[in-house]
Amino acid sequence: MSAEEIKKEVYWVGAIDWNIRDFHGYSTYRGTTYNAYLVKDEKVCLFDTVKANFKKEMLYHIRQLIDPEQIDYIVVNHVELDHSGCLAEMIELCKPEKVFCSPMGLKAIESHFHPSDWPLEVVKSGDSISLGAKTIQFLETKMLHWPDSMFSYIPEDKLLISSDAFGQHLASTERFADELPEGAALREAEKYYANILLIFSNNVQKLLATVADLKLDIDMIAPDHGVIWRQNPGEILQAYDRWSRHTAERKAVIIYDSMWHSTEKMAKNISAGLRSVGVHARVLSAKSNHRSDIIVEMMSAKAVLVGSPTLNNGIMPTMADVLTYAKGLRPRKKIGAAFGSFGWSGESVKILTAFLEDMQCEVVEPGVRIKNVPDNEALQECFELGVRVGEAVNAALDVDA
Repeated sequence: MSAEEIKKEVYWVGAIDWNIRDFHGYSTYRGTTYNAYLVKDEKVCLFDTVKANFKKEMLYHIRQLIDPEQIDYIVVNHVELDHSGCLAEMIELCKPEKVFCSPMGLKAIESHFHPSDWPLEVVKSGDSISLGAKTIQFLETKMLHWPDSMFSYIPEDKLLISSDAFGQHLASTERFADELPEGAALREAEKYYANILLIFSNNVQKLLATVADLKLDIDMIAPDHGVIWRQNPGEILQAYDRWSRHTAERKAVIIYDSMWHSTEKMAKNISAGLRSVGVHARVLSAKSNHRSDIIVEMMSAKAVLVGSPTLNNGIMPTMADVLTYAKGLRPRKKIGAAFGSFGWSGESVKILTAFLEDMQCEVVEPGVRIKNVPDNEALQECFELGVRVGEAVNAALDVDA
């Protein structure tokens, strides 16, 4: 790979991680990139670094353009270690005049690296610095997705360097979203949002309002992961607005695990009930689908139905995993229902309902609880649960429309 110019005298100098498959419990089947950007001006500025074991790759790209010792400034938009893992080594190598960070970034740098003599300079929203012909304007983006996060905007290039926002975990030799098959970057961005930023949706709404108020003229968005948005960057801004409003489709997601197929049979009959009233259903086995893929389906669904047999007076471990993960990401404005089978004690439906209530779902009662193997009458109960949930979905979406 080579350094790549994305704007005049602005270069991608990051690294590609083809092999990562897990990021804090989020499946990264397609790898990722750690994007760093270099601006050549009267002052040479590096935006973020890369994960520690990718330092040589980043330096290889920088050396295609300049000697790293010519770097005057480093901007730390985000202190998480996939973007600052080699920050200390870069400061030692480059000896920059200044290292810029947000107020919370300063605290994060101090607690991660314990520096004694770094030339740190704090910048806040509205502050700007000159590189010569180009200017950097700073915008704090607290809790998107760390307290230290901030954006850097170069008005002369209409370029927003957006830290983790608008990114994707996607390894690619292409640098731009429009170089990929249509829709590929947006699909990965949706998964990224669902697994990283969904919990911070209120903050996203505030940020989008701030960007609109500032009337920033943006024709390129360069995130710290994945590809760069250069054609119609408004598309990803609109998607973030939609996702952060918890906008849902006429869809239900049915998530279940099963021991001897009884709960699986229930799930399939519930899906038939949903379909009978015009609601699309996705039936997902927690055993066969990764939690981070399930949350993407959940994010766009209006209803979430969860099923498990009772195991040791509880629920299946796979369901506990998925629901604990989903609860932490806080999907909102959902309709929920629970179902399950049991042999003798039968607590699963009660436990699943409690998870749904914790996620602030509007729970459709009663759920369906079947002993051992469902007969035709029991399967009809499941069908009717699907109908009831589907009717609730239609009523909610028709009101929203």
